[in-house]
Amino acid sequence: MSVLPDGCIIREAKPSDIWSIRFLVLRAKLDPTQIRWQQFWVIECSGDIVACGQLREYSGVKELGSLVVLPTWRKRGLGSFLTRHLIASCEQALYLECLGKRLANFYSRFGFHPVTWEELPRSLQSKFRISQLAKTLRIFPVQFMHYRGS
Repeated sequence: MSVLPDGCIIREAKPSDIWSIRFLVLRAKLDPTQIRWQQFWVIECSGDIVACGQLREYSGVKELGSLVVLPTWRKRGLGSFLTRHLIASCEQALYLECLGKRLANFYSRFGFHPVTWEELPRSLQSKFRISQLAKTLRIFPVQFMHYRGS
């Protein structure tokens, strides 16, 4: 299991973190419309937030989303550490959507498996409807995944 670099901690987000979280999400060109600081965990290093991720709540399931590590902090295991932490924090069925084979391969290392649109819970089908259209039209290589364990 990966460990955090010296001087880094993982913690639940607090209200004052909202602008740092928004900055990370927007910089990564992710959907900024569902940012709720209460659902985020952050990794703070030397007083700065360098990574974040959230567990969005839906009817009976959760979605792992907005997982971002600042470019200057990548390749140090922060994304892996945060992913493992979010999985361990989740007590419901867990899903995610990602773009491309590289991200799908990343998440598969943690026990996520590809699922079809039809296999998604209805609450997530509503949320992922536009992504499914983009996938069908081959605009984006969207992959839906479900956590089933390692």
